[in-house]
Amino acid sequence: MKHLKLEELDRKILGMLNKDGRMSFTLIAKQLKISATTLYSKVRELEESGVLKGYIPLIDRKFVGYKLMAVINLRVKHEQHIEVHKVIARFPEVQAVYEVAGEWDLILVCYFKGRDELSNFLKNGLPLSNIERTLTHLVLNVVKEEKRVHV
Repeated sequence: MKHLKLEELDRKILGMLNKDGRMSFTLIAKQLKISATTLYSKVRELEESGVLKGYIPLIDRKFVGYKLMAVINLRVKHEQHIEVHKVIARFPEVQAVYEVAGEWDLILVCYFKGRDELSNFLKNGLPLSNIERTLTHLVLNVVKEEKRVHV
């Protein structure tokens, strides 16, 4: 993956795709007053450099059964981080893992269909022999959750 210095045109393309990922390349090229060939070339460059990681729909999790959101703090036993990372990464319920500084080592953002699924994850999913302590927060209301990156 090569490093890419973003130009103004790159930012405009990213902004338009960010606003509407289903917008046709023909329309984007027309609005930016560039050729479709230039646009395809720029988008391919953004993809290959890792700036543009993909195109996915934003699905409301509640409508597909994920009614419970949990934020889980973990304190990992000394030198067990790699093992814990490997185990946690396997679970589709775990949407994000953040390695942090401070009292905790990892913060997980997880979605579950219900309390039983959460309980099972905490008891059987986590590599408890490698974890010193956990703290689980149940999210009552999401005030803001933005997936788009301001370009």
